[in-house]
Amino acid sequence: MEAQYVYIGLAALFGLFMAWGIGANDVANAMATSVGSKALTIRQAILVAAVFEFLGAVLAGGAVTSTIRKGIVDADLLAGSPDLLVYGMLAALLAAGTWLFVASRNGWPVSTTHSIVGAIVGFAAVGIGVDAVKWGKVGTIVMSWVVSPVTAGFIAFLIYLSVQRLILSQPDPLARAKRFVPVYIFLAAFAMTLVTILKGLKHVGLEISVKDSYFLAIVIALGIALLGAFFINRIESDPKADKKQHFYTVERVFGVLMVVTACSMAFAHGSNDVANAIGPVAAVIGIATTGTITAKSSLSPWVLLLGGGGIVIGLATYGRHVIATVGKKITQLTPSRGFAAELAAATTIVIASGTGIPISTTHTLVGAVLGVGMARGIEAIDLRVVAKILVSWVVTIPAGAFLAILFFFVFRAVLP
Repeated sequence: MEAQYVYIGLAALFGLFMAWGIGANDVANAMATSVGSKALTIRQAILVAAVFEFLGAVLAGGAVTSTIRKGIVDADLLAGSPDLLVYGMLAALLAAGTWLFVASRNGWPVSTTHSIVGAIVGFAAVGIGVDAVKWGKVGTIVMSWVVSPVTAGFIAFLIYLSVQRLILSQPDPLARAKRFVPVYIFLAAFAMTLVTILKGLKHVGLEISVKDSYFLAIVIALGIALLGAFFINRIESDPKADKKQHFYTVERVFGVLMVVTACSMAFAHGSNDVANAIGPVAAVIGIATTGTITAKSSLSPWVLLLGGGGIVIGLATYGRHVIATVGKKITQLTPSRGFAAELAAATTIVIASGTGIPISTTHTLVGAVLGVGMARGIEAIDLRVVAKILVSWVVTIPAGAFLAILFFFVFRAVLP
């Protein structure tokens, strides 16, 4: 009985540490475009992330959680010794959290999904046997890491081109912005509202038909777009600033839009990446309470709250290091460019979260920022910074696997 409480206590502690790491590293990525383009201050970004990351994790964090918890390791091979899976999941959480702490301290934007998947594969291959890892499933996840930045980059490229063509290259950019930006607000709000209704509300016990969901999403998005239009129409042209910097007032219009996309990005990220912290926690709790490995352990609400809370604390205490790298160093961001990157990344993450594929927010957002840079030409991108980011990505999987193997053997020797 005592061992059961030890396992649950350690799982909660390490899960909180892992969620803290997600907040310090990945959420910083999600907020970096808003801060880098000066649409939000660091303090405002933390406030936005705190609210929307938490809501995303608690309302829509269930679909991806089951992919991380079950599917990478063949649980049937562990039926006779569930304690091995407990040690492994604890080791994976501590390993991934430790690596994220090191990366965040150095300002490296690494993938939390890479970290936890690498750690789980590491413990499974060494602690149980290479056959215990479902390599086909791992292959699918690895494929999504390539697909997500390419998809986000392509969408961002198209969105920014549309912004250039419809607004920035026109003789009256402010008038055009006032006309078209509410449409962009509607698209962002519609996508985010729809995924909240379809994927999120079922976790709090509300079931709405698909037809009603679309209708409700359109109504809410229209409301948000009208509210955005109201604020945008109140923005007056500043002839002095516009003379010095032609698009000053137009970028202020996009600043309004960036607040909408920052909220979207935070919600999308919370719904997708909370699984990295709470998936293993759910597995440990399931085994500790029942004594067996069940096909699907139920997800207690407090576990989602633990994940959401840890993410917010991580961003508030350590997030500024990675924000500086992604928001300012890859390419110069303005609100219009930051908006294109954020909307593209949020759309990609939302699709992935809805289908249960654990993608990397880091890869997605960096891909989107690169897409915006490419729309302005390759010289707009600092390739040295991109090279450093790519190296940190490659190191992440082996680092997670190595640490998980180390912790696995320690737990197996020490725990009851």
